[in-house]
Formats: sequence, C-alpha cells, structure tokens
Amino acid sequence: QVQLVESGGGLVQPGGSLRLSCAASGSIFSEYRMGWYRQAPGKQRDFVAIITSGGSTNYGDSVKGRFTISRDNAKNTVYLQMNSLKPEDTAVYYCQGYRLGYFVWGQGTQVTVSS
Repeated sequence: QVQLVESGGGLVQPGGSLRLSCAASGSIFSEYRMGWYRQAPGKQRDFVAIITSGGSTNYGDSVKGRFTISRDNAKNTVYLQMNSLKPEDTAVYYCQGYRLGYFVWGQGTQVTVSS
C-alpha cells in the first residue's frame, strides 16, 4: 500500500496560483485512482478533483475551470495546479489514493488565500 506526502501549500494572494504535489511511495502507484480533497475550519472535507489510473479527470463544481489535476506515474506523483485562487479556497488540502476498495490519505498541506 502506498504512503502519500503532500507539499506545495502556502500563503497566496487572491487571483494567484499554487501547485500542490503528492508524492507516493510504492511500486503500484499507476494503478491507483488519485484525488484531492480539502477541509476548511469547522467544515466537512469536500471533494476537489480526481484522476483515474487511465487519466480521466473529474472536478468539484467550485473549482472547475480553475484547478487542474494531473499525474506523473514515472515520478509517483499527482499534482493539483490551482489558478485564480479565491479566499474561499483556503483549506487544508489532502491527497487520497484508492485501489481495490482501500483508501489512503496524506497528512495534508495548508493553503491560505489572503491579501
């Protein structure tokens, strides 16, 4: 089973961009469906984006057209490119892997959008 480590979070001004990375250990990363979720203080964890092992993608309505999920199986890494960031995008962002009924989560990375 893979282990996931997110990076790339930080403080950014409204309208700015960030790219999150999620590095996975293990040799079967390419078989995992990978996703990004986020959780703001006092709120539930929400779906952001997923990418299947075949490269198909899906996005939450609030991020469509602004965020892009991608993966590099040679580097065992999934990315989330976030553009046109808004204050309401502020949250802890979590990477998730799914394969054969099992889910695995990273520890999260904080994204703060503020002027």
